[in-house]
Amino acid sequence: MGAAKPTYLTCISEDEGSSSEKHIDFVDAAPIVSSYNEQIRPLLDAVDKLRSLMVMDEGIQLPTIVVVGDQSSGKSSVLESLAGISLPRGQGICTRVPLIMRLQHHSSPEPELSLEYNGRVEHTDEVNISDDIVSATNAIAGGGKGISNTPLTLLVKKNGVPDLTMVDLPGITRVPINGQPEDIYEQIKEMIMEYIKPEQSIILNVLSATVDFTTCESIRMSQIVDKSGDRTLAVVTKVDKAPEGLLEKVTSDDVSIGLGYVCVRNRIGDETYEEARAKSHQLFQSHPLLSKIDRSMVGIPVLAEKLVQIQASSIARTLPDIVKKINDKLNSCLGELNKMPKRLSSVPEAMTTFMQIIGSTKESLMKILVKGEFHEFPEDKRMHCTARLYEMLNQYWYQLHECEQSDPRSNFLVEEIKILEEAKGITLPNFVPRNAFLVILQGKVKGISSIPIRFVEEVWSYIQDVVMRVLMRNTENYYQLQLYTRRAGHNLIARMKERSVEWMMETVEMENLTDYTCHPEYESKLNKLMCEREAFMDGVLNNLKNSTIYVEGIGEVEVGVLRRYPHVLSQAFDLKMRMTAYWKVVLRRLVDSMALHLQLSVSKLVNKEMEMEIMNELMGPNSGGGIEKLLEESPAVAVKRDKLVKSIKTLRASKEVVAKILDGIAPYGH
Repeated sequence: MGAAKPTYLTCISEDEGSSSEKHIDFVDAAPIVSSYNEQIRPLLDAVDKLRSLMVMDEGIQLPTIVVVGDQSSGKSSVLESLAGISLPRGQGICTRVPLIMRLQHHSSPEPELSLEYNGRVEHTDEVNISDDIVSATNAIAGGGKGISNTPLTLLVKKNGVPDLTMVDLPGITRVPINGQPEDIYEQIKEMIMEYIKPEQSIILNVLSATVDFTTCESIRMSQIVDKSGDRTLAVVTKVDKAPEGLLEKVTSDDVSIGLGYVCVRNRIGDETYEEARAKSHQLFQSHPLLSKIDRSMVGIPVLAEKLVQIQASSIARTLPDIVKKINDKLNSCLGELNKMPKRLSSVPEAMTTFMQIIGSTKESLMKILVKGEFHEFPEDKRMHCTARLYEMLNQYWYQLHECEQSDPRSNFLVEEIKILEEAKGITLPNFVPRNAFLVILQGKVKGISSIPIRFVEEVWSYIQDVVMRVLMRNTENYYQLQLYTRRAGHNLIARMKERSVEWMMETVEMENLTDYTCHPEYESKLNKLMCEREAFMDGVLNNLKNSTIYVEGIGEVEVGVLRRYPHVLSQAFDLKMRMTAYWKVVLRRLVDSMALHLQLSVSKLVNKEMEMEIMNELMGPNSGGGIEKLLEESPAVAVKRDKLVKSIKTLRASKEVVAKILDGIAPYGH
């Protein structure tokens, strides 16, 4: 290195020689950076490669030096001094996007500069770099004065620069200037917090010597995420403008800067880098106040060395954890991808998949609707279908029994007497007219006729919910099939519901039309009730003091008004008891037949009709593509698959990157 052309990093001596011995100081200082290059470069290259692979989008944080500072704190000047190039300057915010600066030392005397953004790479040079950064920023964030979170990468390969990668963020400003959004402060703060919050981030806080450090917005933000300051390094600029009290400010550390301070004097005006370096060296050597600051805390070379060491140590310390996270995330993505349905590429594959789905759907419905098994939905009681259907039938039975038009105790035999009075004709006495029985029966059937229909609608709505849930679950990975099965399910349930309603209306109509039963319960109940007739008649006609009489199966009934109709009282009692016995048969028949009809319908639905309906929907003349439609994935599944494939590709590439350097990081792990 002694014969090499001096560079800025070898120009500012930290020895006690005078500024007139610059050429000796520059050469002596050369090993500050070069002695680390062989060990640092592989680590930094690996992290830069991981960053370019966008592994951070996978939730894996990388060790990053994040440069923050209030507007006009001298942040750009510090970066210029480190990189040896000119950055954009002007009024307001010069950095409007995250600028990832990758500095790489190389032996060629000719610098190589390039910009990477929006998927493109543009080569530039030291003369045009500032303008090209502005153009690239405008392409990313627009030509105004707003900011964007889309990064711009600047690669600087130059002899003598430190091997560093830093992210420069917009300077913090509270007051928007013309053209800036009103919430510019909130936008910048949000961006800065996003970058400095991860534990892997090293915060390079640029402070102006002219201000009170405790009032700096950048300090406040860094203290939010790094209260102890363990990962914060401060750079103090403009030291020549406010040397008074600077020593106390950087040694008392009122704002918890755990990684220490470095004081620098940056290039001013039209100074060349060589002139700026010489003046900086002279300033810290001879100034009555600044010369008292320890030399381990002054100068760009010290800053470069600190940053290189901190960066290398951080990378070495976090890399094993990064490797673990990459492996864990890769395994997770592979597992999730394997759980996804196979992407169908041919009609035979689609047909096989279709038949498997139909089979699994049929099996699930058989278990939950017919067999009463519910292990597929152990926590969801609504899917315990046989139990719910049983409860619905019980409720149906209860509603039928509760639907009484009047209290039989207060109007006992009144309705029967009225009907008998109107049904009398030229016939033998003491016969109960059949038409009187039918009139009462039809009235009672009419009173409950809406309940069976309502029950049918409710039970099929429930079955539809169950069937659709199973169908949607089993076809969730096949968008087109889900559309067909949803339509098929709705159509089939609608038809079966309509058939059940028609069947129930016919059943109700049959009960309304005539009276018949061969059930022995009717005879048994009727005989038991008719045993009460003689006692009842005697109590009404002969025991005039009693206003109520107890009737078996009904209770205490009022009889005062009945004494006015002795000629039809026996017939009325007979009619009442026959209807009472027969009505129980009618209600039971409505429930029993509904239960049998429901079981038959569900069995047909599960064993035959659902499969046929879906087949017709998918492969019929109006299917619009048939089984080939299964080859199309749903947008959600396609997006998820593509995202997983992209993540796996990124993580595999990242795994290869870190695997190559793990053996060489032991010296930095300490």
